[in-house]
Amino acid sequence: MTLAPLPRLIVEPLVRNALAEDLGLAGDVTATAVIPAEHRSRVAMVTRQPGVVAGLDASELAFQLVDPAIAMTRHVPDGTKVEAGDVIATIEGPSRGLLTAERTALNFLGHLSGIASVTASIVEAIAGTKASIVCTRKTTPGLRALEKYAVRAGGGINHRFALYDAVLIKDNHVAIAGGITEAIRRAKAGVGHMVKIEVEVDTLAQLREAMQEGVDAVLLDNMTPDQLREAVDIVGGGAITEASGRITPATAAAIAASGVDLISIGWLTHSAPTLDIGLDWRAAA
Repeated sequence: MTLAPLPRLIVEPLVRNALAEDLGLAGDVTATAVIPAEHRSRVAMVTRQPGVVAGLDASELAFQLVDPAIAMTRHVPDGTKVEAGDVIATIEGPSRGLLTAERTALNFLGHLSGIASVTASIVEAIAGTKASIVCTRKTTPGLRALEKYAVRAGGGINHRFALYDAVLIKDNHVAIAGGITEAIRRAKAGVGHMVKIEVEVDTLAQLREAMQEGVDAVLLDNMTPDQLREAVDIVGGGAITEASGRITPATAAAIAASGVDLISIGWLTHSAPTLDIGLDWRAAA
């Protein structure tokens, strides 16, 4: 699957906000005081640990928005597996701008590469099954587009992006509506024919009820692999099956072997550790 880049009009405002947070009203007082305005440098982005790269567009924009005279040469594209010590990119230009943009650029690159890396590890754990790894809406406020992109860079796919693009009937919807059947019927009456409907179920009895009403997908929450296998048999190909709930690298393979179509994992975006990437000075340019 080709990894399509995010449009600049989505990425740039996020990078601008991050830079504004760092620069404040006074700018980079350290670089301005210590580094001569005319000084130029060449630096390299180097990995400190193995992982998968994501976020190069945001990283490059951080440098360019600080000083358009900075040029970044990428040595690998997003989605590339790297080892410790690999050079991801080299950057050349005015030293002040390089130092001013450094932390924002590395924050984006490290965070998004961390998401891509843990996603890739889960994708590898379920290799050979038909299941796909998907993310959720448990994202950092304001960074959802970037974080979901990072999941794709790691070999995963995206669940719904927001509340507007699909119906997902969860336990609280069911409780307020008075039951699964009523919730599904209200959803069908309330949305157009192009909007898909998924319902979360905790038991096989709820699953059977949902399937009687006809839905596009079922979210099988906190079920054991044995329960998931039975659930897949009940669905019989009549809807997309999605397993969810406290899934770890150690449990993912058994869950995937149950025959589900999707495995959704919230911690891919809300708890992925940052991939350690540094900016190493190479020489005066």
